Amino acid sequence: MQNPIQQFKNMKSNLMVCCLLFIGISCQSQTEKKNTTKKQETTMTTINEQNLDSAIFGAGCFWCLEAIYQRIDGVEKVISGYSGGFIKNPPYREVCEGTTGHAEVCKIMYDPKKVSFETLLSVFWQTHDPTTLNRQGNDIGTQYRSAIFYVNEEQKELAEKYKKDLDASGAFKNPIVTEITAYTNFYLAEDYHQNYYNQNSSQSYCQFVIAPKLEKFEKVFGEKLRKK
Repeated sequence: MQNPIQQFKNMKSNLMVCCLLFIGISCQSQTEKKNTTKKQETTMTTINEQNLDSAIFGAGCFWCLEAIYQRIDGVEKVISGYSGGFIKNPPYREVCEGTTGHAEVCKIMYDPKKVSFETLLSVFWQTHDPTTLNRQGNDIGTQYRSAIFYVNEEQKELAEKYKKDLDASGAFKNPIVTEITAYTNFYLAEDYHQNYYNQNSSQSYCQFVIAPKLEKFEKVFGEKLRKK
């Protein structure tokens, strides 16, 4: 059986990150056209997670991340929000201005009996470019940084080891710049950000950025997908 790094290198040749720089479409520009509704001032601490574990990842625009993890068997809920900043309940516009220190993230609530944190990490590394600092395609700014906010020491150790092994393997041409830091806060993003791709699949960002990435993801991780 191949180790995770060898599996990653084999899959990476088939799963290219869809930056699509030539299109000129960004998450922020599409949102500004769509909605300016005030966000709900609610944190994830008010949600009953029951027997589920959670992982908090940032990998560019949270619309992409949400759409990917919603399709994995064992993931029960994916919630878009903001982590890693220094003010409470930051509004989207201020996060986009880079004045709050937050990253766009998804909180992935999963059943560890069905899917492991290691599998979630594998998907994370392979569905965005972890070597570009504060940028994914045309989404530019500290809010789009590659980040893992670990909730316990086991997640920290697994994430740091995976990152170290990937760098040593030469899987990427450039060094990985993913931030691995302790979870301190998570604030729900505005309602119109939730379940975004499923509700707005005809929108240009969804068609030209998210859909091609999903297609490649589903081909590589077919055995991990939720049954339709």
